[in-house]
Amino acid sequence: QVQLVESGGGLVQAGGSLRLSCVASGQTFSRLTMAWFRQAPGQEREFVSTVFWTGAIAPYADSVKGRFTISRDNAKNTVYLEMNSLKPEDTGVYYCAATNRRGGTWRNVDEYDYWGQGTQVTVSS
Repeated sequence: QVQLVESGGGLVQAGGSLRLSCVASGQTFSRLTMAWFRQAPGQEREFVSTVFWTGAIAPYADSVKGRFTISRDNAKNTVYLEMNSLKPEDTGVYYCAATNRRGGTWRNVDEYDYWGQGTQVTVSS
């Protein structure tokens, strides 16, 4: 089992920045592919970004490309999501996800086995 704990969410004005963190425990972090998803009220959970166990980064969701940056620190068992130029449409609950599977698209919810509890991000206009 893998336990994931997110932090760093909050209320920010449009154009501002936040950095989300997700600390993992329970399995060897360096073997996990880590991802961020988000879910707005009344909408399905959607892919944001993935960093593979190798350190390679998958293409970002179009909606966040050029504004968000994912990174990982294996020494700290932590994955980060740096969010800049935030927009009101970025509002939602942000979830950290993990898997030790190999292969797949890495953009689908059902490809991840472990999830955090989520952290709320609210961007005001």
